[in-house]
Amino acid sequence: MPGIAGDVATGCVGPTFGIVRPAVPNTRVDFSPYGQSVFADAVDAVQSVDLAYDALINEVDAGKMRVFLSDVMFDQERTADGRRVPIPFGKGDCTVFRKVMSTEDTIQEFAPALRTEAQGKAFRLALQVLGDLCGLGTNYFDLDNVGYVKMATEVSSNNSALMRNIRRNENSLQGALVDVSRAVMACERRMGKSLLEEGDVSVIYDDSVVQDTASEKQQDMAEVAAGLMTREEYRARWYGDAAGGSDAAGALQVW
Repeated sequence: MPGIAGDVATGCVGPTFGIVRPAVPNTRVDFSPYGQSVFADAVDAVQSVDLAYDALINEVDAGKMRVFLSDVMFDQERTADGRRVPIPFGKGDCTVFRKVMSTEDTIQEFAPALRTEAQGKAFRLALQVLGDLCGLGTNYFDLDNVGYVKMATEVSSNNSALMRNIRRNENSLQGALVDVSRAVMACERRMGKSLLEEGDVSVIYDDSVVQDTASEKQQDMAEVAAGLMTREEYRARWYGDAAGGSDAAGALQVW
């Protein structure tokens, strides 16, 4: 295309980019190298959530109390031709109605029975199906599973599908992070920075959602102070040092 270079010599031995794809099989195009959205197979579920939500709101709106008033409750005025007509009030109000030619039961109320419980169950089911089809688990969007603090082990056990999905996406993302990290180091060297070779690149993910990382670190530090764990073991666990020591070289960790 005009104005776009065909090839650019970056001076890097590898690509200066990383391709990120969700860990979801592409069901649209067979043998495609491109990924697809996690919502690609859940379009019908998204529509069902919208339909159930609209039905719930319409149920509440249509189930409002109606008040029927007799003609004698309205003020009247004369028109140009001498007729007497009621003076309307609250034209935008859909809860008060006039009973034409009626003088009995001046005020009559009507409150229809609401089906919000059944509508709420349908809405909750639609959310559960959406979470399941997206690989997030049935509890991810569930309305009844909120409101109190859970322990890390409880979060992991109650959201096993979500945890497995996170691990799959972490494994898929690792290659792109490694490529980008190598590209950043190569670009720095190209700009004149004197950097050591990165060697083996490893990615360390923070599992603080599932594990209480701060508490575990404090526990390990206490064990190091008590002599039950060495500093090399501590660094190998929390900093990914392959050799263990603080002066270990030839490895790059991406957090």
